[in-house]
This record gives sequence, C-alpha cells and structure tokens, in this order.
Amino acid sequence: MAQVPKVKLAGGLEICRILNGMWQVSGAHGPVDHPKAVQAMQAYIDAGLTTFDMADIYGPAEEIFGHFNSQLKSKPSYDAAPTLQGLTKWVPRPGPMDRKVVEKALQRSMARMQVDSLDCVQFHWWNYSDNRYLHALGHLSDLQQDGLIRELALTNFDTQRLEEITNKGIRVSSNQVQYSLIDQRPAVKMEAVCLSHGIQLLTYGTLAGGLLSERYLGKAEPTSRVELNTASLSKYKKVIDGWGGWGLFQELLVVLDGVAQGHSCSIANVATRYILDRPAVAGVIVGCRLGVAGAEHIKDSLHSCSPELELTAQDLRTIDGVLQRSRDLMSLIGDCGDEYRN
Repeated sequence: MAQVPKVKLAGGLEICRILNGMWQVSGAHGPVDHPKAVQAMQAYIDAGLTTFDMADIYGPAEEIFGHFNSQLKSKPSYDAAPTLQGLTKWVPRPGPMDRKVVEKALQRSMARMQVDSLDCVQFHWWNYSDNRYLHALGHLSDLQQDGLIRELALTNFDTQRLEEITNKGIRVSSNQVQYSLIDQRPAVKMEAVCLSHGIQLLTYGTLAGGLLSERYLGKAEPTSRVELNTASLSKYKKVIDGWGGWGLFQELLVVLDGVAQGHSCSIANVATRYILDRPAVAGVIVGCRLGVAGAEHIKDSLHSCSPELELTAQDLRTIDGVLQRSRDLMSLIGDCGDEYRN
C-alpha cells in the first residue's frame, strides 16, 4: 500500500490529504450503477486512499459508503483492513433547528453509512439572514460532546460567519470551500482566520471538474451540453468564464503543462499540489466516478501528494504570472460560499 500523507483534524481524526469525493454519484454526472460503485471503492482503499467525502444530499452516496463499510466489516480479514474515514455533510432546508431535528438528521446519516457515530459532520446553511444556523451548530456541538460526532466542521461558510461561530465558542475543525488555481478567494481572508483559530481547509473544485488537465490543452472552447456533459464541467466552465475566459485559461494550461513536464507529472498533479501547499489546507477532494470504467485516476492522485513532487519558486512565479492577469473573483462572486447565496 502506498504511503499516502495524512493530517489530523482538531478532534484527532486522521484523514488522507487526498480525499475521495462522492458528489459524482449524486446523479448529476450520469447514471450510477450502485453495486459497481460499491465494488469500485476497494481499489481506492488498496491504494491507501481511505478518506471519503459525501453529503446527505449526494443521492445514494451515504448508502454506497454504508454498503461498502458493511462488506468490509464482514470479511474475515477485517481486523487487518485499513480504517475508513467517512466525512459527510448535513445540508438542511430552512426551518426549526431544535435538538430533535438535528439528532434525527445525524441518525439518518448514521443509518445510511452503517456506523455507530459520525467521523465528521460538515454543516452547510443556505441563508445567513436566518440565524438559526447558530442554533443548529449549538446542538451539533452538544451532540459532539455526547460522542455522536468526532469532528464538527463547516462547508461553504464565509469568513465573517466563520469568525462569528468561533467567537461564540463553537469549535469547528475545518471548512470545506472551493479553492483552485482559478478560484483563489480563500487566500484573501479565509486562510488567515483559519490559521489564527487552528481551523483547516478541505478544498473542492481544485481540478475544475477535470478542465485543469491535458484533455483541454489546445482545445477549442467547449460551449454545448454535449461537451459540458457533467455538472462539474458545466459549473467550473462558468467559473473560468468569470475568471478570465477560455483564452487566458489556455495560457494557464500551457504554463502548467511546461511545469508538469519538468516534474514528469500531469497538469492535474501540479494544480492539486499548488493548493495542497497553501497555508491552512489539510486536504484536496478529488471527485471519483465510482463504477465508471476507465474513469479512475488513483495513480495520478497518489502522485499529487508524493513527497517527490515539489513545486519550485520558479514554477510558482511562472504560474502566478498568468494568474495575476485574471479577474478578481472576490469582487465578482464574493467570499467563499457566496455563490450559493447570491
């Protein structure tokens, strides 16, 4: 098994620095073969990539994890098997946030994931003008003390609310945010606050849904639904449009390809490593097309976190030379997560 670098969250949970993202089984990326998806998880475990990121709203993601977890436990060799880490999200609809509501949501995730407690719950809230997110987090914190949750975390919270929550005495381990070469909003304010409070970042969109790869180097701009045929491609193509457009993106890919060739690696490796090396970043979430033949990128993911891959100061200067000519997404979109509320 490869030695995948690990990091500890505030509550002591040790996770891989490359996390297996399960948004891709939500249905927004095409049909999902449930048994094949369960079976496909084994290859990630065998490679040492034992941390899975999911959500209660990602279609059957929690159930797929639960079925695999159950199968793993039933094997005679289970005692020698690597431990899984299942990070989920609670994304409630607006409404009352009393303890009963919160506990019911956690029990539902536990039943789906076939676990007795949750490794990590990352809380999302749609509307800051409804301050019941503080009620929900208070109950989540109490349930953490009761042993139902190991790590209490956030997803897509902005810097202002992150500070507010911390100042209320609610201890969160991490905040999951969009962070990539294209979208560097977390570097503006979020990183400094995280570092001052011992909060870590888990990042998604780091490969822009696969657009940050050799596949799109030198290619004409994709515009149709046939070309942008997954939720990820459609979403991150819009981010690129706001960031600077396809022409500047091609310049970035050319630069990244040159850096990648210098390190005998892929564009995706460079894009991932750039974010892994940022302050406060604990790990990068790489989406998994579980059960889709030929869509595995396990070997490439392992290379991204290899100690042998080290971006030089010259590499960073070359990359930043392109990034400095892009538009300011903080001004266009707002702080981390604001795209879900505007």
